Amino acid sequence: MAILPSTPHSSSWARAQMSHILLSSSSSSSSDHLGFSSKLSSLKMKKNIINKKKPNIRPTIRCASVLHFPKQPYQQSVITRDDHPTTSVVVKPKTTTTTTHQAQPPPAHWNLLQRAASMALDMVEGALISREHKHPLPKTADPRVQIAGNFSPVPEQQVRHSLPVTGTIPYCINGVYVRNGANPLFEPVAGHHFFDGDGMVHAVSINDGSASYACRFTETERLVQERELGRPVFPKAIGELHGHSGIARLLLFYARGLCGLVDHKHGTGVANAGLVYFNNRLLAMSEDDIPYQVRITPSGDLETVGRYNFDEQLSSTMIAHPKVDPVSGELFALCYDVVQKPYLKYFKFSSNGTKSPDVEIPLPVATMMHDFAITENFVVIPDHQVVFKLQEMITGGSPVIYDKNKKSRFGILSKNARDASNIIWVESPDTFCFHLWNAWEEPETDEVVVIGSCMTPPDSIFNECDESLQSVLSEIRLNLKTGESTRQSIIPASEQVNLEAGMVNRNKLGRKTQYAYLAIAEPWPKVSGFAKVDLSTGEVNKYYYGDRRYGGEPFFLPRDPNSEKEDDGYILTFVHDERTWKSELQIVNAMNLELEASVKLPSRVPYGFHGTFVDSKELANQA
Repeated sequence: MAILPSTPHSSSWARAQMSHILLSSSSSSSSDHLGFSSKLSSLKMKKNIINKKKPNIRPTIRCASVLHFPKQPYQQSVITRDDHPTTSVVVKPKTTTTTTHQAQPPPAHWNLLQRAASMALDMVEGALISREHKHPLPKTADPRVQIAGNFSPVPEQQVRHSLPVTGTIPYCINGVYVRNGANPLFEPVAGHHFFDGDGMVHAVSINDGSASYACRFTETERLVQERELGRPVFPKAIGELHGHSGIARLLLFYARGLCGLVDHKHGTGVANAGLVYFNNRLLAMSEDDIPYQVRITPSGDLETVGRYNFDEQLSSTMIAHPKVDPVSGELFALCYDVVQKPYLKYFKFSSNGTKSPDVEIPLPVATMMHDFAITENFVVIPDHQVVFKLQEMITGGSPVIYDKNKKSRFGILSKNARDASNIIWVESPDTFCFHLWNAWEEPETDEVVVIGSCMTPPDSIFNECDESLQSVLSEIRLNLKTGESTRQSIIPASEQVNLEAGMVNRNKLGRKTQYAYLAIAEPWPKVSGFAKVDLSTGEVNKYYYGDRRYGGEPFFLPRDPNSEKEDDGYILTFVHDERTWKSELQIVNAMNLELEASVKLPSRVPYGFHGTFVDSKELANQA
């Protein structure tokens, strides 16, 4: 993984956020931060809420509502690598502005025609940006909203060892907790959605009670090219590709490709969403590309190996939530296409990485599928009402829309299917699940049970709306014999909270589970704690982080894979204090929700997406 060079408005911009946000974090912002509205009711500590300090949870978001870019020069620190102690880069002070990116000299390998084409296309882009700035951006595409406060980016951090630990890290935890997230390298010049940022992996290594930390960009083809050019040139899928300006940006990008100014043939993805450890490789993923392999070094640092196509077996994109069967060790995945049929394909990999033939699944329209589920014998495919209609851009709209006339359904397909002829479709009216937490079979009733968070309005993540967002943990029963379905909330109305981002015990994935561990996404989109939910009784135990302290996805780590108790393990999660602007890794006992230990981190960890844990034995066997 290359060392971050000095580029205008890149990591120096990210580093600047660390100083100015602390000064502005005391200012409050409205409850529709990131473009989502939410009913901010008072969070009362009930007797089943477990928290030693009994903090007072305030129903307000107190973070910077806009980004303030510094106008004074500032010094960027030295970035070094423990594995290469002689390698370092010193970045001289630079002055940043809020208007334009500083001009970079063209790459030396460009010929005269390419330089002329670059100048002409840059003028076109400048005119496009000027035109866009005359119109207000929706909150779901406004960078002043989308990457404000602790959603804003940070620079890379070299490995820091022997971090302060409060409490005692359980002896069974030895390995590396890694979490992915969106972290834009450059200041956005136009629309930007939180999901558009470049992928950055944060890693906490734990060895015999001692902890270290590092964070690095995943060196995607996109990031490497933009860093060489000194500015963003790849279109942002959500923040920029809407309306006529989105069409213009696509044409501009492909014109640069035709002139050899950028190379889009080796992927355009950001690898910022999911992480999975499979076949001795840590893979970083987003559904717009194939995975990237990231290697954890012996010192606890991170290196990008490159795009991983499973030894040239994978030629298509892969969604960010593949599933590893805990019994067979197989990896199951989907690929969707927004432009041409087939819009959806299913495939799997054996435990040693051998890919199956693609199974084309016929769909009438390109559908957004961020997640899916597996059971012991089936894959469960959500074909819901958020779809891609690129023609909407022609009329000035967003290509991601909620199609209320489409019927939501789930497809049940055998894991070993060679084609989709035997897929069973079961309708589930008005259902949209951004994430599915688990599924299992109940043969005695001919049903497949799906556990997911049903979100309304369905497209509120992508398009601005006035309706309050709700994410309701639900049990959906699909009868394979009658083709009928039922859906009910798992949690009683009196305990209802927005639950998004989480998991079950992965050793039980695809089998009936008793517990799910889910982020309490309130005040939306921040996470004030997590809930341990008994899926059979609806009992909820909540763990809150405290006043103005927020986290992310709770990751469940089993104490012992062979333990008879499903909840015998620990919750790992990053927590950020918006009063002190400090971050930590919390380790919570999953059985009693008591805090076991917290690792104080040397730098801020932005709110992010999904993570995994690579144990010490797996580390020793990395490819």
